[in-house]
Amino acid sequence: MRPRPPPPPFAALSKQHLLRITRCLPPVWRNAAPAQSPPPQPASPASSLSSLLFSCTKRRARRPGEQAHARAVTLGLAAHPSVLPRLATFHITLGDLPAARAAVEQAAGKARAFPWNLLVWGYAARGMWGDVILAYKKMMALGVVADKFTYPSVLRACGELREIAVGREIEQCIRKCRYGLDMYVWNAVLGMYAKCEELEEARRVFDEMPARDVVSWNTMVSAYSSLGLCDQEFLERVPGANIATWNAAAAGNLKAGNYAMVTRLVSRMRSSHGPGLDFVTVVIGLTACGRDGHLRIGRELHGVAVRLGFDRLEHVENSLITMYLRCRMVGRAYLLFKTSLGRTISTWNSLLAGFASMDQIEEAVLLFREMLPSGVCPNYVTVLTMLSLIARFGYLWHGMGLHCYILKHGFGGSNLLQNSLVEMYTKSRQLADAQRVFDQMQCRDKNAYTSLILGYGVQRVGHVSLKLFHEMIANNIEVDHVTMVAVLSACGHSGLVSQGRQLFTNMVDVFCIAPRVEHFSCMVDLYSREGMVTKAEEVIDKMPCQPTPAMLATLIEACRVHGKIEIGDRAAKRLLAMRTRNPGHYKLIANLYISAKHWPELAKVRSLMSSMELDVIPTHARLESGYDIGPSEHDDYLNHEVCGGLSDDLTDIDSCSGDEVKCNEAFGG
Repeated sequence: MRPRPPPPPFAALSKQHLLRITRCLPPVWRNAAPAQSPPPQPASPASSLSSLLFSCTKRRARRPGEQAHARAVTLGLAAHPSVLPRLATFHITLGDLPAARAAVEQAAGKARAFPWNLLVWGYAARGMWGDVILAYKKMMALGVVADKFTYPSVLRACGELREIAVGREIEQCIRKCRYGLDMYVWNAVLGMYAKCEELEEARRVFDEMPARDVVSWNTMVSAYSSLGLCDQEFLERVPGANIATWNAAAAGNLKAGNYAMVTRLVSRMRSSHGPGLDFVTVVIGLTACGRDGHLRIGRELHGVAVRLGFDRLEHVENSLITMYLRCRMVGRAYLLFKTSLGRTISTWNSLLAGFASMDQIEEAVLLFREMLPSGVCPNYVTVLTMLSLIARFGYLWHGMGLHCYILKHGFGGSNLLQNSLVEMYTKSRQLADAQRVFDQMQCRDKNAYTSLILGYGVQRVGHVSLKLFHEMIANNIEVDHVTMVAVLSACGHSGLVSQGRQLFTNMVDVFCIAPRVEHFSCMVDLYSREGMVTKAEEVIDKMPCQPTPAMLATLIEACRVHGKIEIGDRAAKRLLAMRTRNPGHYKLIANLYISAKHWPELAKVRSLMSSMELDVIPTHARLESGYDIGPSEHDDYLNHEVCGGLSDDLTDIDSCSGDEVKCNEAFGG
């Protein structure tokens, strides 16, 4: 079959043909106006403001955005559903959270949950958990109904702040609003109880969950691990356990201090039957090895990190440096630091923290001076680490230089740094400088008051310590057991017996603080300094816990000074029964028996020292510090020497003013 030829091309129409076609058209068609596009509708002011705010947020243009905000307020559109979220996002992105909160709150009950959720997320992203809860409470007070996107962040804030009461209220709201079927909300409730260490409540929520995912199981594994209740057998029974599950178990055991269990879990993960490991596992394992001193296992993990290519990750490098420093491998840690490709501020801080943990203040100071011209600017953590280390040892010269650096570079507004400055000056016995820093503080907390109370107490200015204590109470600042130790110690150094006795009584009746061994130690010291050894012995006999060797040593020295040999002998027998390794204690007992000329008892002390392989005590041996006042947020407060003042003039055994021959015979000639 022959193919059909293509059609001929259309010829151009002549004018006659066009005229003939036009005459055939209806008159209505010929008279119709040409078609026109509809006129554009003007955009609404709300949509224009929303678009403008979006552009300002994207480009971080503060002044145009604030002008758009002002325009929205003048037009009455600040609470418009399309404008208010843009306003909140703009201010949150630029870090102006007070302005964002003001914009959302001014909408009062007109706003829906979405702008409030933006505000809550902004606070949560910056770790401002207290503001998260405050924003949620304000939202409820204004009648805004929370949704399933509100609760997870608020529940996390309750967990971080241990606000278990608020968390329970939120759980009831969730059940009433029927958001319980949402897995994300269920996991948030579960995580809140786990953070608050409410294991029974967490297990109840876990059992009531209609479905569970890997996050649910990991939360429970972490909760049980933090209490030391999760081991390898438990993990192998968890359905769908992966690396994250094992890491959660290892991290929980690390938090609980079960370092041996951490190393066993990491070893199991490395085995052929284990889930494998990632850089998080390596960091957890290195941290456990550093805290427990397992250098061999730490080196093995170092090799694993090199083989897997994790050794150049910042977190792994920092963990390796810290591990080697804690294991006293300073050269190895410094070599890792020097060979690090990109030394960030975290790497410098890790090495500084390692030196601080080993009390190597000179090395830390040299490293800090090396850091300044290196181009890496010290941050808040760096300065706080240095200041805490200097305050611990009372190095006034270094502390004053660091104080100048803090003021010059704008770190002075931190309350934690100011507390460390007060502590440093009090330990250096520079109370005028400590008081000056204290007076310049905008917000004085219990740590600053406690440091200053203790500083004045050590200088035997107890009336000033009591004045600060009463001022602290007048300012509604919480009094804790650390503050009570400081003020009782101040009374002891200044001989304020009646005031100290009243404070010890008020500690239980007024402040509801159960006395600890440190408080009983302060009372023994207070009575012993004033020669009231009978009262001191009565405190020791009635205290619910066993006395410490330092408490008995205080009583023994007071009995020697005031001639109360019978009471001192009873205390000496109790101290000898403890078999302490402090030679200063045995010297106190020997001095007591020398002053009383009890030579057989003196010979027994000598025999006991020989059996324990203790050398003869040198002249004027210092006693051990009785106890620590208690930790501040980063370091210990000043050590309180229980026998300070009483043992300043200990009797020299070699220069006893009695029967020198019998004394020499008792000590073996």
